[in-house]
Amino acid sequence: MSDLYFGTDLFSEFDRLHQRMMNQVGSFPFSIRASGVGTFPQINIGATDDSIEIVAFAPGVEPSKLEVSIEKGLLTITGEREPVEPQESDEVRTYAQERFSGKFRRVVELPEGADPDKVEARYENGCLTISVGKRESSKPRAIAIQ
Repeated sequence: MSDLYFGTDLFSEFDRLHQRMMNQVGSFPFSIRASGVGTFPQINIGATDDSIEIVAFAPGVEPSKLEVSIEKGLLTITGEREPVEPQESDEVRTYAQERFSGKFRRVVELPEGADPDKVEARYENGCLTISVGKRESSKPRAIAIQ
């Protein structure tokens, strides 16, 4: 018989332990693709046979304030979103604000087969879509059997 007593709900004990561990470790992401709560911009990453597709959701960001760069296999998205202020004639006192404003930077590790010379980016309807081509050697191909 064990000397440990977990109470009546083992899962709540696991949750308590998890919370204590997170308080000790902090909220650091465990991989370069991981992100904390509230990270801006949120992204989706996918792939086709010919490219890696990244969509960054950045509503309210002027395209002229966005920059995309690739260096050493890391794709970096930087920019700035201006705050939205109430009109001067309104007598509005803000007591909660969930919309992010300010400078941001997001880094994505690209797979080994990504070709940094084949990158296209476009911004439409609040979405920054980045297409990174794949090297020919990394594309799937059929092998003829002799």
